[in-house]
Amino acid sequence: MSHPRIAFAVLAAMAAASSALAQTPAAPAKPPGAPAAPAPPAPKRAGLLWKEEWRQVGDGSEQAFDMAKAVRNPDLVMTLYGKEAVLRSLGKDGDENNPSHIFSGECKNACGVTFKSKSGMADLTGLARIRVNTKMSGFHKLYPMIKLASGDWYIGDRNPESSIRDWIVSDVAIPDVHWTKLDIANLVPKGNPVDKVDLTKVDEIGFVDLMPASGHGPGGWFDLAQIEVYGKPAAK
Repeated sequence: MSHPRIAFAVLAAMAAASSALAQTPAAPAKPPGAPAAPAPPAPKRAGLLWKEEWRQVGDGSEQAFDMAKAVRNPDLVMTLYGKEAVLRSLGKDGDENNPSHIFSGECKNACGVTFKSKSGMADLTGLARIRVNTKMSGFHKLYPMIKLASGDWYIGDRNPESSIRDWIVSDVAIPDVHWTKLDIANLVPKGNPVDKVDLTKVDEIGFVDLMPASGHGPGGWFDLAQIEVYGKPAAK
């Protein structure tokens, strides 16, 4: 194609584009003084759904665990999971240096504990979280564990903060948790993290320690004091 023809073709294309733009209707002008479009609402943090503060058993020295004596919240049903799982009750009500708590030192295998509300299931969507007061020894960590209405179990990859020297209250933010299926009979994670888990109906909520404990004294175990769940009641 000769140079004059190329130039003509380019000019024709530019003219067509200008004509198309001219025919495009302009966005309506905003009337003077019109209010700005409302900003989208900020995400709302979930409210307290339930709380468990263990009850002091006896004089606060180490006691055999008795669910009827130790669980304070009458709306909650606690379940202990794990082969040869044993818990002990320790601590005193109102003592921030040694609050009423459970101790896992005698768990010979992985050990987990969950709570189920008699009032109904939990909806852990949105800005839900679990707040817990813990103390740890050794390399032990607590992982969130849940049971859905379907009967499926999952374990999460976020751990509450912990220290061997002091009690630490920390939150596990549910939106940040990646969930993996959990073999509840053996307390073993199965497979890869799941892309999406329906948290609108959660039947049981708690924590699991995947390591066997070392017994009493320094070594490996968890102390678990109060636990709070922030979410919504599940739709009926």
